[in-house]
Formats: sequence, C-alpha cells, structure tokens
Amino acid sequence: MMQRALFRRGALLAQKAAVEVSLLPMSAPLQPRLDRAMSSVTIPPPECMLRPLEVPFRYLFGPGPSNVPPRVLAAGGRAIIGHLHPEMFEIMNDIKKGIQYAFQTQNNMTIAMSGSGHAAMECAVFNTVEPGESVLVAVNGIWGERVAEIAERMGANVHTMVKAPGGIFSNEEIEKALAKHKPVLFFLTHGESSAGLAHPVDGIGDLCRKHNTLFLVDTVASLGATPIFMDQQNIDILYTGSQKALNAPPGTAPISFNERACQKMFNRKTKPVSYLFDMTHLSNYWGNDGQPARLYHHTGPVSGLFSLRESLAILAEKGLEESWRQHREVSGYLWKGLEDMGLKLFIQNKDLRLPSVTTIAIPEGYNWREMLQYIMKHHNMEMTGGLGPSAGMVIRVGLMGYNCQKTNADMALAALADALKNCKKSKA
Repeated sequence: MMQRALFRRGALLAQKAAVEVSLLPMSAPLQPRLDRAMSSVTIPPPECMLRPLEVPFRYLFGPGPSNVPPRVLAAGGRAIIGHLHPEMFEIMNDIKKGIQYAFQTQNNMTIAMSGSGHAAMECAVFNTVEPGESVLVAVNGIWGERVAEIAERMGANVHTMVKAPGGIFSNEEIEKALAKHKPVLFFLTHGESSAGLAHPVDGIGDLCRKHNTLFLVDTVASLGATPIFMDQQNIDILYTGSQKALNAPPGTAPISFNERACQKMFNRKTKPVSYLFDMTHLSNYWGNDGQPARLYHHTGPVSGLFSLRESLAILAEKGLEESWRQHREVSGYLWKGLEDMGLKLFIQNKDLRLPSVTTIAIPEGYNWREMLQYIMKHHNMEMTGGLGPSAGMVIRVGLMGYNCQKTNADMALAALADALKNCKKSKA
C-alpha cells in the first residue's frame, strides 16, 4: 500500500513540474527557431500565379496533339474519384475492352500506360528484353531511333536496319536480318509521323514467329486512321498514344501483349529496369493477373482515363471502318489540294502515305520556319517541320480524329497558300 501511495505521489509531482516548466520562458536556442518558423516567408507568391489561367484556342493541324472534342473535354472535367475505387476499376475495364476493339485483339494483357506513347514504348522494351539480349530495330525515322536508344540504355545488344526517312523495309530484308542477328525483339513503326509513312505490316509477324522473335509495333500516329489488326497480323506487342487519331488529351498510352509476349515477359531471369513500368505490377493494377484484389502500385491519371474512355467510346460508336474511311477520304482531299497548289508530297506512293499526318517537301527557295511562323501568326494554326532525320526536309500537316474534316483541310490549304504568297522566297 505504501509503495502504491509513493508511486501516486511521484506521478503528481512530475505532472506539477511539467506544468511549471511549460510556463517558463523559452530557452534561447528554441525561441529563434520558433520565430523563424512563424515569420513571414521571404519569397513572395509569384505574380503569374495570382492571375487566372489563360489558354488560347489554336487549330492543332500538326502531328499531334490534335484538338479534342467537347465530349472528351467534358469527360476529363468530371469529379475525381479514388484510383482504387470499384467505380474506377469498372472504368478501367471499359478502357481495356475499348483498346481490344481498337487494336482488334482478344489479348487479356491489355492496359493503358500512365504517360505518353514513350511510356508504352519503354514498357514494351523494358519488360520483354533483358541485358545482353539481341534486339533488332527498323530505323526509317525518329521512332526507330528512340527505341534503339532505349534498348541500348537498358543493356541490350542493339542492331539496326536503317533507311532514309520514308524508306520501307521489304519482308526479305527483314527476314535476312532476323536470321543474322537472332533478336528476341524486332521493332517497326507502323505510322512513322516524322516522315508521313504508313509502313506495310502483312507477313512480318509470321517471319518473327518463324525466327522465335517478338514483333513490336508502334501505332501512335496511325491507330484509328488506317487499318491495323493485331491478332490477324501476328503482332506480339502493340501500343499507341491517346493524343492523335484517338483525340484524347496527351498522357495515356494503350498497350497490349499477346501470350507469346507474356511468356517471355513473366519468365525473366532479372527484374525489369523500371519499377513503374513493371508489368508484373501493372497487370495486377489493371486486373489482368487473375488475382482477387488489385493492389496499390501507383496513382493512375484518373481524369486522363476518363477522357481516354470517352474517346474510345466515340471510336466504338463511329466504328473502325468508318474512321479509316474518313481519314482516307479527307487525306486524299488534302493531297489533291496540295498538288493543285504545286506542292510536292514527300511520300510519292499514295499507298504508303500516312492518312493522319501528311508530309510536304519544303518548297524550293522558302524558309520553312518562316512559313510556319507566318501560319501561326496570321491563321492561329499549328503545322510543324520534320523531326529527327526528317528535320529540314518536310512540313507536316496533321488532320486526325476530331480534326479529320474537309473544312479543316480547306483551312490548312488556304493558310499554306497565304504563306507561299507572303513569305519571302530566295532567288536561289
């Protein structure tokens, strides 16, 4: 009993001492620290942040992004929900089905990457290639160059087939390179937007299977604008971006892996170099791994996924065949108008032209930068020059998705005609 009373008395004394200490003036070292924490900030709010956001309207008639329809903008403006809410999973499931339709595939391992087309590009390479393995890349524009660098950075043994911008690779050339280099992965750009080329794909998947190689295809600039059939053409990995013919904002990138790709991807000896792009995690996040629960991996772009779902819904309502027909018709109308003006199209073979992005050979004697600056200033319209190997060779005009209309083609033709009339032409 006495021991218990002493313990209670000691506790009361300690409590009293704590109260007394709290009432004493603060020690010299502690007071300045608190004063600094409570004092006014030394860097004031930037004046630009005190003004409302202003974004001009422009006609985006370059290689992307394209203008976005009001319906897709409205979808992106809906209230945010949690990225792991059941309603979000349902939206992601819808997106998966929409991508399967757009790709013409039944692949279960179909998702949308959080990021631009480059995210899907890196995801494809990082997950299917291990350091030291052989990779073959067809380079006839900037996107082949990018994939070669990505594969090289992660330690692959990279081999390239190189053509000038707009050049195509025959199936015979491809098979010869496959036999020589024995790659685990072969990359080809279907829609090479830097050159305005739609590369033939038929038969290449069969060759890759013959040589035990995965066939990776980039359709960022071509999906929805010209036919591609992932399953029928034996494409093992296919990806695209949201901001071109799919007419959604930039920031999401659909990608699909077939069973051959999954066998390679999920039976690695080493982990992929990227945690964010690791498909063992992403397959669970998208509900593709058969597990009962989807676990946290990263916070997906909720608003971006809303927009992507709406853009895929528009494509489903219109139908792929109608979308392909519309892009073919409007691009043909644009090509005729350009030729009637005396301009030369960079890709001479009509069957190889990319319907979504048209490349014009720079008119002799003109400064292409001056022309594009004039068009932006006087017509509020974006067109661009070449990119990578095609820089200084072409002017690019993109009419895709929501922008794929003859009225827009007329506007683009009028702007180019005005630039040709008013920009200085060198005597040379």
